[in-house]
Parts: sequence; C-alpha cells; structure tokens
Amino acid sequence: MEERRWVFLADPSDYGWNELVRDARTVWDGIKGAQAQRNLAQCGAGDPVLIYHTSPDKALVGTARVSGGPRPDPKFPERVVVDLEPVLQLRRPLGIAELRDDGVLSQAGFVKIQRVAVQPISLAHWDRVMEKTGTDPGAALATDAAEAGGP
Repeated sequence: MEERRWVFLADPSDYGWNELVRDARTVWDGIKGAQAQRNLAQCGAGDPVLIYHTSPDKALVGTARVSGGPRPDPKFPERVVVDLEPVLQLRRPLGIAELRDDGVLSQAGFVKIQRVAVQPISLAHWDRVMEKTGTDPGAALATDAAEAGGP
C-alpha cells in the first residue's frame, strides 16, 4: 500500500512551524471541519506531512511526520487528533502565488481549496514541492528530525 502524504494547515499566529520545532512533538488538535476531520482520521503513524502556514505567510514551510495515529480528542470526543513531529524546514518557503503559478502544483487540492485544514497530497505534488524549494526529498521523508538533519 502506498504511503499517504498530507498537507496540514497551521495558523502561524496561533501554532505554526516554529512552535512545532520548539516543542519537538505536539498533539495536532483544534481541527473542526468535517472534511478535515475525515482526513485526519485517515492519517497513520509514519505518514509524511507538509506544513502550510495560513495568513499572513500563506506558504509551505516544513515537513513533519505523524508520530501517533488518530484517537479521540480528550476535550471533544467527537473529534480526532494525531501526534505530530517536525522533520525538516523547507530550504525556502513556497508561497501561495508561486503554488498557483506552477502548472503542477496549481492542481493540488490544498491550493484550490484552502479552507480544509487537513488534505491529502499526491506523490507528484509532494515531489514538485521538494524540487521547487530545493529540499532534499530523502531528508524530507526521514523518520525523525535528527535523521533528516532538521530541527
């Protein structure tokens, strides 16, 4: 079975890449939308994740890994949460304007519909992000930050 890959939207003014790096592991909670919750429930331990900062940055900024699969949110049992660990900061942020202008990435679901906080991403789109940012794809898929040379 092919490994699933995801894009998680993060509000950098609330909890973004820098906080994830600082904490080294977090419970990814606060996801309320029905489609995002369905997607989050499909995440599995080990799945790679791209972190996308919403406003004001509007850019992909790093890679992470689901380190603990879905389970009920202790505060809101009707929702699920996962554990997430940072892996590697992208060599450069990839902003929404550049994503929209790229013939491949403009077709990615998270570029077309930015309101769904957890979305799958295809291997072709993942690879294109690595190419555009100059990020080592092997390091971006490492099992942890230390292996990747990341945070």
